[in-house]
Amino acid sequence: MTSVPAYTATSATEPLVPGVVERRAVGPRDVRVDIRWAGICHSDIHTVRGDWGPVPYPLTVGHEIAGVVAEVGSEVTRHRVGDRVGVGCMVDSCRECENCRAGREQYCLNGFTDTYNGKDRDGRVTQGGYATGIVVDEHFVLRIPEAIPFEKAAPLLCAGITTYSPLRRWNAGPGRKVAVVGLGGLGHLAVKIAHALGAEVTVLSQSPRKREDGLRFGADHYHATSDPATFERLANSFDLIVNTVSAPLDLDAYLGLLSFGGTIVSVGAPPEAVPVTLFTLFENQRSFAGSKIGSIAETQEMLDFCAEHGIAPEVEIIPAEKINEAWERVLSSDVRYRFVIDASTFAAA
Repeated sequence: MTSVPAYTATSATEPLVPGVVERRAVGPRDVRVDIRWAGICHSDIHTVRGDWGPVPYPLTVGHEIAGVVAEVGSEVTRHRVGDRVGVGCMVDSCRECENCRAGREQYCLNGFTDTYNGKDRDGRVTQGGYATGIVVDEHFVLRIPEAIPFEKAAPLLCAGITTYSPLRRWNAGPGRKVAVVGLGGLGHLAVKIAHALGAEVTVLSQSPRKREDGLRFGADHYHATSDPATFERLANSFDLIVNTVSAPLDLDAYLGLLSFGGTIVSVGAPPEAVPVTLFTLFENQRSFAGSKIGSIAETQEMLDFCAEHGIAPEVEIIPAEKINEAWERVLSSDVRYRFVIDASTFAAA
C-alpha cells in the first residue's frame, strides 16, 4: 500500500480538504497512473452530498482521470510506462456475467466497481481521482490519443462517453434530427459529437444566452425552452432527444417533440423521481430510455473518434484549492463548460 496526496470529503456539508488516500500495491495486471488532470463531474457533488445514497466518509471522488503510466504489473500487455492514459467511471467488473462477456461492463449484472464509493477487490472503499495517483486493472485503463490536448482529455472519460454512447446506440447520423437538452458539461459535448456524426442538431436550453456557443459547437438550431411557443413549434420534430440535465423536467412536454418512433434518452440523473404519462408514450409510438456511461471498448472508440474529428471539451483549469469554489459554481451553472483540476496542486495543498 502507498499513500498519495488527495482532496477528501469528510461529510455531506463540509468543504473538501487536503488529505491522503491509500493505493494498493501494483499486482500482475495492474497499472499505476500518475494523475495529471482530474475533471469535476456533477456526479461527484451528488455523491458527496448524499443525493444518491449513503456515503462512507472520508471519501475522495473524481472519475475523469488523465495521467501517465508510472508502473505496470508483470502480466500487463496493453500499456507501457510513459503512455498517456485515462480512467473513467469504473475500475472493475465481474467479467463473468452475460453483459461483461458481451463487452458491456457498465451493465455488469453483479454491479461494476465504481471508481469511487465502490467496493474494491480487497473489500475496501474505492477512492477516486482527486489525487496524485491511482492503481487500476489494465482492462479499465484507456489510451488517450496524442491528438487530444492532455489538459482537456479527462472530461471525455465521463461526459464524453456518457453522451457518445446513446448517440451511437440510437443512430445519430445523416438524415437524423437530434435535440440536446441542456448546454452544460455533458450537453456541449453531445452537440459536438452529434454534429461530427452528421446529424441535424438542435439545442434546447432554458434561455437564449448560450446560443452563440451552441452554434459554434456545431448546432444547426437553438431554441429556448423557457418560451412555451418552442414546444408548439417543434412538436413531432425529432428522431432522438438526449437529455443531459440533472434536474426534473416535464417529460410529457419533451416527449411531445418526438416524431414517429422517436426516443428521448436521459443521461442526466436528478435525485427526484420524474413522472411520465403513459398516454404520451402511446402517441406516435414514442420511447423513453436511459443510458449509463459506456463500455471500455466503446470508451476507447469515443476517444479515437474525438481525436479524429478534433473534438475536445471546453475547460477551465483550476488548482486544488479552488475545488470547493468550483463545486458551487457547478451548482449555479457558472462554468463553461467543464472544470479540470491540475493534479500537481494536490501535493502542494
